[in-house]
Amino acid sequence: MAFDYLIVGAGFAGSVLAERLARVADKRVLLIDKRSHIGGNAYDHYDDAGVHVHRYGPHIFHTNAREVFDYLSRFTEWRPYEHRVRASVDGQLLPIPINLDTVNRLYGLNLSSPEVEGFFSAAAERCDKITTSEDVIVNRVGRELYEKFFRNYTRKQWGMDPSELDAQVTARVPVRTNRDDRYFTDTYQAMPRAGYTRMFERMLAHRNIKVMLNTSYAEIADEISYGELIYTGPIDEFFGYRYGKLPYRSLRFQFETIETPQAQPVAVINYPNHHPYTRTTEFKHLTGQVHPKTTIVYEYPQAEGDPYYPVPKPENALLYQQYKALADAAVSVHFVGRLATYKYYNMDQVTAQALTLFAKLASVPRAERAALPEAEGAVA
Repeated sequence: MAFDYLIVGAGFAGSVLAERLARVADKRVLLIDKRSHIGGNAYDHYDDAGVHVHRYGPHIFHTNAREVFDYLSRFTEWRPYEHRVRASVDGQLLPIPINLDTVNRLYGLNLSSPEVEGFFSAAAERCDKITTSEDVIVNRVGRELYEKFFRNYTRKQWGMDPSELDAQVTARVPVRTNRDDRYFTDTYQAMPRAGYTRMFERMLAHRNIKVMLNTSYAEIADEISYGELIYTGPIDEFFGYRYGKLPYRSLRFQFETIETPQAQPVAVINYPNHHPYTRTTEFKHLTGQVHPKTTIVYEYPQAEGDPYYPVPKPENALLYQQYKALADAAVSVHFVGRLATYKYYNMDQVTAQALTLFAKLASVPRAERAALPEAEGAVA
């Protein structure tokens, strides 16, 4: 056989597995991607103005998993970064997730932490059974804050009212009674100092790995000799849409370079109630780049285009289960990653999933994973 493994997709899932199988298990790996670059949606580059940007919207690394952070640290130095977001509501840029300062500034109050908890309790509309995204928010902070911060944003993002969506959509966003305005509270919060693309380049720099870009699985499936397949693409596409297409939401990105060093007070500003876009991102907050110009991106959710977000509705979960049954029965084929498992995973979760699959393929006990060989030319 020319290759021990054919891996479809050069994002986090495929690249982590390629690196581990090649370096630790000494397997010959062919890694393919239909795009013209590695890194999947985390791909970053310098635009025409020389500003370091993320092509597919902001990717903020955060995790509580020491194993994941230590593994990725072999391929990158880190730039400490704690993500902050503001929401444009009633003419103000207010902290989101909602916290003590959000309420005080919105209503001109001076509440303490215990008092704002009472404010939320008085406003809340209690639900006996929380099943939708609307239920999550109105049960916690009431209908007025739900209308100001969540309802219209969710409608733009998903093309549906929160009352139609599974509770998990808004359950991901906390509500705080203190002044902590960080978007995430994970133990490890940082950005790759030289960018994600450089991290992936180091990850894939091994003699046992061959990378082919601008290449789809359908084009070479019958042309390449390999032992096992690792597939990170859309699971419904792999099975020829046998039961119909799994629904996704996509995004359109509009980049704008501005003749100023800084355009926003924080990296991301959400626009729940006006403009057709959901948010704007200024990348220099993420990268720490010093440059006389800056670039921001506007995100426009849409139904068609590259698949980004699985749509969390019960009927979609049932459709996925039909495809999962086919996947479970497939011989020598492994499905991993967001698209292949129809789950909205963060980058660290995909990395952990890939490391778990590698340990299974290589029969490596969990306790020994962190002690696996270092990468050649690894970065401290």
